[in-house]
Amino acid sequence: MTASWVVGNGWDAVDGVVPEPLPRVSVIISHYDQRGELARTLQALAAQDYPRELLEIVVADDGSPGDVDVPDGVTLVRQEDRGFRLAAVRNLGVRASSGDVLCFLDADTSPEPGYVRALTRLPALLPEAVVVGRRRHADFTGIAPDTPVVKAAAGRELAEPGWLAEEYARSRDLLDADDRSYRFVIGAVMGCSRRMFDEVGGFDETFTTYGGEDWEWAHRMWQAGAVLAHVPDAVAWHDGPEWADRDGSGMDRANAQTLRLQSSIPVPGSAPRALWPGDADLVVRLPGEHSAAALFITADSLFAAFPRARLVVEQVPAELVEDPRVTVSAGDVDARVVWEMPRPVVVLDPAWVVDLVTRLGSGRVGSVDLLDEDGSSLGSLRSRRATRRAARWGAEGGFETEKMPVDGILALRPDPRVEAWLGGWGGVESFC
Repeated sequence: MTASWVVGNGWDAVDGVVPEPLPRVSVIISHYDQRGELARTLQALAAQDYPRELLEIVVADDGSPGDVDVPDGVTLVRQEDRGFRLAAVRNLGVRASSGDVLCFLDADTSPEPGYVRALTRLPALLPEAVVVGRRRHADFTGIAPDTPVVKAAAGRELAEPGWLAEEYARSRDLLDADDRSYRFVIGAVMGCSRRMFDEVGGFDETFTTYGGEDWEWAHRMWQAGAVLAHVPDAVAWHDGPEWADRDGSGMDRANAQTLRLQSSIPVPGSAPRALWPGDADLVVRLPGEHSAAALFITADSLFAAFPRARLVVEQVPAELVEDPRVTVSAGDVDARVVWEMPRPVVVLDPAWVVDLVTRLGSGRVGSVDLLDEDGSSLGSLRSRRATRRAARWGAEGGFETEKMPVDGILALRPDPRVEAWLGGWGGVESFC
């Protein structure tokens, strides 16, 4: 394994690079009562062009009735049938495996011969890479499980999800990923390094209904500094139509998944628009002693721009004690962005800084130093992705830092006039 990183999400920096030596790969197949589909997928894995001595196959069974047959050389692990526990069974499979790179497949998703080689290239080169292959669809009804998968799919292709194809094209195969790109990581065809999986943690086993566990996991990996990539050459065939065309995939199930995820993924577009989800997207730390008036205006203008922020101060004035967002400690809050603010400020025009916070960490820039018009500091913003990656590598090379003059943010006077701020009169000189 090559321990290296790229700037931002720029996995294209290693285009064409082949890992040497090739890593040991563990394929984790999640299964429940799909004997024919499992047999086809195991046949497809036996036909991989990857060195067999470097390929470990683990079937993780979610409590299927009766026996589960696997060939010699394939590991079978099983858990008790206590309902739908895909997250738990994937974790079980990982614990039973030993490879440096993990590939996740569902039992009804059979890979083409070059799948493992294509999918594992980036995680072998970049331990932070989280990759998703191309899941195609076909009707394998009546086709013998030992038929080569490409031959079995010929003439039986079903429609691919248009929304996925459009997003992969728009984002250049996730090269232009952002905080919402977790939606395009599909659990049936994804992979990562064991190092990253172990560091960030496995799938959340509180997910006990269909869907969402892969998206929550992918988002958690992204926030920890993962590099997201779509690998279109890693093709696996799902036996049957896409999720939206299957029985039981109606609005109730879609809404249940969205409602389950809204509390786990607190980013715009996933979190509630006005309801308080409990998790802060932005933490602002303002050390030192400041007047109650300055803290009041800072908090009021900050929360107008960022309703879900937390303001951490050394002492909460009486005027702010009723607001749970003002605190003397952020506790275990793991915010997406942290703003280290050296002095109280007022946010007069929030559009610029809201856009900055929304985009921070998605491109090459992970930290921003804010400069007043006289060149003095108004603090630094740092994304969680930049913080995690720097801690992982002991270096800042994973993201760039920029110095930016602020727009619409001013330093407050020690004795700002609160009445002028609240009433909107007197001009900024009344408080700045």
